[in-house]
Amino acid sequence: MTFQALLVEKGADGAVSASVQELDDSRLPDGDVTVAVEYSTLNYKDGLCINGKGGLVRAFPHVPGVDFAGTVEASDDPRYRPGDRVVLTGWRVGEVWWGGYATRAKVKADWLVPLPEELSTRQAMAIGTAGLTSMMSVIALEEAGLSPLKGEVLVTGAAGGVGSVAVALLARLGYSVAAVTGRPEAAGYLKELGAETIVDRGELSEASSKPLESERWAGAVDAVGGDMLARVLKQMKYDGAVAAVGLAAGAAVPSFTVIPFLLRGVSLLGIDSVMRPYDQRVDAWNRIAADLPMDKLEAMVVEHRLSDLPELAGRILEGKVKGRVVIDVNA
Repeated sequence: MTFQALLVEKGADGAVSASVQELDDSRLPDGDVTVAVEYSTLNYKDGLCINGKGGLVRAFPHVPGVDFAGTVEASDDPRYRPGDRVVLTGWRVGEVWWGGYATRAKVKADWLVPLPEELSTRQAMAIGTAGLTSMMSVIALEEAGLSPLKGEVLVTGAAGGVGSVAVALLARLGYSVAAVTGRPEAAGYLKELGAETIVDRGELSEASSKPLESERWAGAVDAVGGDMLARVLKQMKYDGAVAAVGLAAGAAVPSFTVIPFLLRGVSLLGIDSVMRPYDQRVDAWNRIAADLPMDKLEAMVVEHRLSDLPELAGRILEGKVKGRVVIDVNA
């Protein structure tokens, strides 16, 4: 048997290329469960893997795709049977392990999560790692004491994958959401997702030498990092919390001091979705099925094919992808 996949290869000159190819099943990696993949999605990491950047892919040829959803074809693990619908995010699949940019994948059973009945495989990939990370951020903020009564919640990088889902989730849960974007044309899109206020990126992107600024935000989901994260932390209300989920503006936070932690009791919550334990993943997916407005989700989605991925990979690295990209691997 054969399957189709986006295969990333490195030439003798070190140049990396990606193309859709027909591969024999014998090339699949070892694993407990074989899944007929129906949909995947596009994340920033996928852009890096397809272009051979960031050192994420160590062995070529390689099949990227850090997320996928589909139906079990065969299983050596009693937890899964043929016909079960499953979703996979994280565990370095698509980086170290062959991933979801294929019509068939073979993985460890421990990495899979049963797909909630309320969600289709397409919806699962409209959510993907980005949506799962957003839900985990909201859960972490709730556990830190955030509630709609405490005030506005800020979402940075709001037009991106994580930000879009975070805006829709928070608005659905009754929060007043302020969305940060550097793209004026995205304002209408963010308002439709539920944002009440649009904040121009320029207001927060410049470094500030002040240890504290006026209190403004009760909570925040930050997908940007860098100086913007520093500015957000300085503007948090007393006992506020920031869920840090990304580093689009860089990993360093050079213009920051510990003063917000010491004088305002601000919390900085690190959010990882790659190695999160199984039970927490199940809880997050169930919360998504219950709390994410599916009409808002559909408004974020643009659908593409495997053959579109090389071009899309470049666009996401340049910050030119809005919302959620769903890949129909069988198209």
